[in-house]
Amino acid sequence: MGSTVIPIPSEDGASFSEKKKTKSSLFSLLPCLTQKRSIHDYRKLIHSIKVGIALVLVSLLYLVGPLYKEFGENAMWAIMTVVVVFEFFAGATLSKGLNRGMGTILGGGLGCLAAILSQKVGGIGNSITIGISVFVFGAAATYSRLVPSIKRRYDYGAVIFILTFNLVVVSGLRAGKVIELACERLSTIGMGFTICLFTNLLICPVWASDELHCSIASKFENLACSIEGCLEEYFIMINEKKENQPITSFDGYKSVLHSKSKDESLANFARWEPWHGKFGHNYPWDKYLQIGELLRELAATIISLKGCLQSPQQPPLLLRHSVKEPCEVMASLLACTLRELGESIMNMRRCQPRVLIMPKLQSKRLELSISMTPSKLGSQENGGLAIAGFVFLLMEMVDKVEVLAKEVEELGDLSDFSINSNLTVQIWGCI
Repeated sequence: MGSTVIPIPSEDGASFSEKKKTKSSLFSLLPCLTQKRSIHDYRKLIHSIKVGIALVLVSLLYLVGPLYKEFGENAMWAIMTVVVVFEFFAGATLSKGLNRGMGTILGGGLGCLAAILSQKVGGIGNSITIGISVFVFGAAATYSRLVPSIKRRYDYGAVIFILTFNLVVVSGLRAGKVIELACERLSTIGMGFTICLFTNLLICPVWASDELHCSIASKFENLACSIEGCLEEYFIMINEKKENQPITSFDGYKSVLHSKSKDESLANFARWEPWHGKFGHNYPWDKYLQIGELLRELAATIISLKGCLQSPQQPPLLLRHSVKEPCEVMASLLACTLRELGESIMNMRRCQPRVLIMPKLQSKRLELSISMTPSKLGSQENGGLAIAGFVFLLMEMVDKVEVLAKEVEELGDLSDFSINSNLTVQIWGCI
């Protein structure tokens, strides 16, 4: 896939809005909105069809006479398994299905042992033994659900363990009946899970790993657009604003800021998925979560930057435009770096902006810091503190982007990203 050069505006007289119009990106957000929405609707339709197919297949346990004679009313457990386990993402289906299987096996096995032990005790000791076993295993399984590492991956399995153990140990009056009941339920649950896997993994599968990969990569573009939008809005001339003119939309940072729970869920599902496409076993999904957290910190800084636009105490236009040029150059470099990092993740190609772009950013940061002289800052009356706060937030972004660049480079090393043959031309096009 060809690379896209995003030139940084030279120090000429062109306005920031004119320079922004010349920028392009590999995965620009606005042209893809309609396409992304239609693809999402298409996937929802396919998912609904797959669930319908799975329900028809599992209903054969009732509709076909020989199968019904073999399983009887226990076929209901297969239908329940399909309804409960079938999820939109393949990794989610695998996670819930395997958790349900492990919970059923452990709960049924331990329930059988507890029932056999209670039968050997006999008499009043039978009920006492069952009560003690229900308390001990129920409390232990519930406590395990409160452990973060277990809750993240095996919470559903713990719930199924508690349910199965109690059903088996309480309803089992004779050891033989308990074992027979557990085996029948386990076999029907296994059939339901197999049908889920067949339909979900073989018919247009939706991988959580692909979703997380694209989601993290697109966040860079959202933040780049937000930074450019903030700068354009901050330095626009008052006489350029027309009455009832709509404010430029640069709210892409909001989706980044509220994406933590979604990213964690996708990463958890991705760990359950088998080798497919470009994602192998032991893929570093934790590194994606670290990058997502850094992106949210940058989004929080953009919120503060936007707060400067909405502050009632704005600096005079003369003071604001005295730092316009270095601020715009820095913002353009920040946006270029973010797009380069996002493109590196999206295409799984190595990128070294920390080596080639970050020195330029640090240099511009130093120039901007020097330009903020005490005479410019002045007092609160002439808006010096307001402009200083805006510039400080912009300079703080440089450090956050540098950390992001380091994390993306480490992700490339861990994931064995390919070498980008156009890297030098592309990077120097930005600079």
